[in-house]
Parts: sequence; structure tokens; C-alpha cells
Amino acid sequence: MFQFPRRFLTRTAIALAAALLIAATAPAGAAGTSDLPDLGAPWDSVLSQSEENQIGRMIVHRLREADQILDDPELTEYIQTIGHRLSAHAEGGQRFDFFVVRDPTINAFALPGGYVGVNAGLLLATENESELAGVLAHEVSHVTQRHMARMAQAQSQSALTTAAGVIAAILLGAVGGMGDDAVQAAVAVAQGVSIQRQIDFTRFHEEEADRIGLTVLAQSGYDPAGMPEFFEKLSRATGDTQVPEFLLTHPVTTNRIAETRERASKLGHVEVHESENYGLMRARLRALLADTPEDALSDFTRLSDGNITDAGEPLRYGYAVALLRSGRAAEATVLMRTLLARRQTLVAYHIGLAQAQLASGDTKEALKTFANASELFPRNVPLTMRYAQALIDTGKADQAHTMLLDLLNNISYTPEQVHLIALAANAAGETAEAHYYMAELHLMNGDLPLAIRQLELALATPDLENVQRARFEARIAEIRQYLPDKQKRRGQSERPAGSAG
Repeated sequence: MFQFPRRFLTRTAIALAAALLIAATAPAGAAGTSDLPDLGAPWDSVLSQSEENQIGRMIVHRLREADQILDDPELTEYIQTIGHRLSAHAEGGQRFDFFVVRDPTINAFALPGGYVGVNAGLLLATENESELAGVLAHEVSHVTQRHMARMAQAQSQSALTTAAGVIAAILLGAVGGMGDDAVQAAVAVAQGVSIQRQIDFTRFHEEEADRIGLTVLAQSGYDPAGMPEFFEKLSRATGDTQVPEFLLTHPVTTNRIAETRERASKLGHVEVHESENYGLMRARLRALLADTPEDALSDFTRLSDGNITDAGEPLRYGYAVALLRSGRAAEATVLMRTLLARRQTLVAYHIGLAQAQLASGDTKEALKTFANASELFPRNVPLTMRYAQALIDTGKADQAHTMLLDLLNNISYTPEQVHLIALAANAAGETAEAHYYMAELHLMNGDLPLAIRQLELALATPDLENVQRARFEARIAEIRQYLPDKQKRRGQSERPAGSAG
């Protein structure tokens, strides 16, 4: 079910619980909800899809602020690729955002609004891509079936306040430090709800996510047996060791494993297509997750039995990434060049070689490597981001801005990508555009007033072109439609007389 990393800030959960309580006790016609479409689902009266999106976005923003999200372009693109491959076969047309959490524990979680997090420890615990995809398909199904809203609605027969308490309890359940009085108070709201009924609903939702997830898995070209195999592996691995967090948040029984395995076998033959990047990204994650570069190098040396030269490509790639982390760029360059010579089709090798060359001080060759790779893999997200950063660092911000603008006009972009284009625009002297991009970043984080402020700064930029002015003013007008009435009035009263927009 919906659980967060244990390191997630308690204050976030407290604020979220308070927001839910306010929303639950507000009149039905309260501002912000009266113009929402009636989707015909009974649980929308408790938690609408718009509110789910807001909750999910808030949590992800707080996770990013706490440096819990691993913002590595290669890993992010990899997990997004698997996730979107799965969500393309899921029902409902929900928009999804997948990300890797900087946490070594074995867990994954789905947040309201289509946000799915995968702990680094879970990715490392899998043995093939179908196992990883099986977990993601399960979490995707929690979202498409709107299990949080359904659970809240099922528990809200007495009052919406009770429903808000149940939601708060679910959200606070994975937050550490439950001794905090404020957390205890939030959880106490839900004490009047039948515990057995919550367990029954949770069990039903887990089984439903298994069943629907298996179908999604098979339709996406992954081995459906990957899901029960991973569940069984975790169940066997407990022994005398600490129980993986995944089993605490997704209870797995012998019957559940057997039922999932039987359902998987009934799906018939599946043409399995797994990515070559799976092993590389696991190795990359291992190199980045190590406490120190020296620890990473020792880890890969151990895994290769002391002979990294004859090890498989993933281990050598991971070792090269660890070399880069430790400042041994010349050695990393040699290793990356060897890997690239053997396999020109893997973009990770092109990026790795260029980064190693850059770290070695060979800027000319690094930019040449990036340029050649960009011709082979146009608009590849991690490649473009790494290339753009290199261009910014070497005084070619204009080129980076143009490249990133082309990319972001053709993909569903992330906050990290918007932040990078803002940096590129600012470095290129495009101050107004930099403010515009920062406004978009604040919008993605749900902060409308800050977004408007950035657009006002853009409008105040000297020598603004008419087309820019019109675009910024139109964006401000669009954003103001979504402000609460009080903020709209305050914003208008604070504007100087005769100002545009």
C-alpha cells in the first residue's frame, strides 16, 4: 500500500494530516472544489483526483527538499522508461512520475496522483528486470485503482472527519519517530475506525494490485512470473535478519505467493523484452549509493573476485563510475573507452566516456564525444542533460539553452530538467527566460504565488520583446485563475496602477 521512506520528514506528514482534516470538514461548496467535474465515483466525495495530485506533488516536493530523491539523469530515465512502458498498458489514462529514492532499504511506494517511488535497495535486491517491473506494475495498479481514495470512502460512513483521520494514519504510518505528540494526535483521529475492517480493505487492495499488475506486466512484455518470484525471494530471505520494509508495507503470505504464481501461469506465453540497461543501472546505483568512492571500488573488486578486467560489462561500468567518483578520471576514461568500443549502442557508455574526458581536463574531446552521441541518440534525456551541463560549465550556455529548449518542447519534463534550463538561460544572459523557467518550476511544486512573482520579475526585465511580454502576461492571467479568491484580490491590490496583466 501507500508508504513513505522512514526518513521522510515528520513535519511533512503533520502538515498533510492537517490539510486533509481541513479539507474533510470543509463545506461541500468550498472554494477550490466547486468547479471540479463530477467523475461519478463515490470516493471522489472524500478525495478527488485533483486533491490526490496535490497531495502527491506536495510529498514529492518535500522528499526532494530533504534530498531523498536520487536526481541522477541516467537512473531517473531508466526507471521512468520502465514505468511508462507499464503505465501505457494500465487503465484510466493516469499520468505517472517514477523516481528513485536514496534509501538502501527494500521498499517501493505509490503516492496519490501517480507518483511512484522505488528505493535504491529494492532495485539492488532484484535479479532481473521483470522482477523490478513486477513491483512497479503492482504500485501502478494501486494508483489506477485509486486505493487510497477508496479506502477513505469506505471508512467515511460516519463522518468526513473520520475519513481524513484514516488517510492521515495511512500517510503517517511509515514516518519514523511516532513518539512525537503531534503525530500521535493525528493518528488518534482514526482510532474510532474498526481495525479489522482496515486490514480487510488492505488485503483486498493488495490482491487487486497483484491481479491487475500481472496483466499489465505481461502486456508490457515482461515475464509475469517476476512478481511472485520476487515476493517469494523476499519472504525466504527474512530468516533471522530484519524483515524487509517491503514486506511490512506489502504483507506477503504463502497463499498470496501461490495465487500470484498461478495467475501468472494462466497468462500464457509472453514474449519477454528486457533492457540491456538493467545490469548497467544496478551497477551505477551501487557505485553512487556507496558511502565513499573507496567503498564502491572495494565492492566492485570483491564482486569481480579481484579481476575487474575480465568481469562482465555491468561490473566494469560500475567500477568506472566509482573511479570517476574517486577522482581517478584518467583510469575511468580508459575503461569507458574500452566499453564503448565494444558496444556503441549503449548511451551510458557515451555519457560515461565524455564525463571521464571532461574530468580529465580534455574538454575538446569530451564535447566531441557528446556531440557525436547526440547525433546517434537525438533528444536522449540523460545525454542531453549531461551535454547541456558540460556546455554551461565550458562557457557555451547559449548552445545549452537551445538544446534544452528543444528537448523540453518534446518530452514530459521533470523539475530537475526545468531547473537546468533556467540555469542555462541565466548563464546565457537570457534573464527574462530564466525567470519564466523558474516560474514553471514553482508551478510544478504547487507554489502559485512564487510562480507569479517570477513572472513579474520576468516582465520587469529591461529590453523585453513584445512577444515575451505577451507570453508572460498570459501565463500570469492563467495562473491567477487557480488562486483562491482572497489571494486574487490581494495580488490585484498590490499591483501598481497602470501595470499590465
